[in-house]
Amino acid sequence: MQQRPTPETPGPGQESVWDYPRPPAIEDTDEHVQVWFADVLVATTRRALRVLETSHAPVYYVPREDVRVEFLALSAQKTICEFKGVASYADLVVGEERSADACWWYDEPASGFEPLKDAIAFYPRRVDRCLVDHEVVRPVAGDLYGSWVTSRVVGPFKGGIGTYGW
Repeated sequence: MQQRPTPETPGPGQESVWDYPRPPAIEDTDEHVQVWFADVLVATTRRALRVLETSHAPVYYVPREDVRVEFLALSAQKTICEFKGVASYADLVVGEERSADACWWYDEPASGFEPLKDAIAFYPRRVDRCLVDHEVVRPVAGDLYGSWVTSRVVGPFKGGIGTYGW
């Protein structure tokens, strides 16, 4: 296993992802969360859930009723999270624009993660932009994790090459 990196020191109003728990915690937030694709606002809410896991930037889950589900096309992709259960995926399709496996959700979340039922998470790198309180989100390195990096959190963040053993 790779040695744990040295966590960055958070400044005022910031959180270190190294203070997040494992297994992950779920937190309600009233931050304004938006997801844009092909010049269309496909999700907007002030009722998101943040999933917080050691070394990971938060993942924001939007209540299904706050997502324009007419732009989702179910894909065959399925993955398993050791904590949350089996995830289903959808492509985002707006007009001629398509982003494969741009979002995911848990139809039957594992015990302890029931609040994620009927909530959808989006990969920041597979949409045009995600915003949290009008701040543009940065995706983590790599394509495995759907973490949302904002100025509110400090790392280093799991996701890039060489970080999977953390």
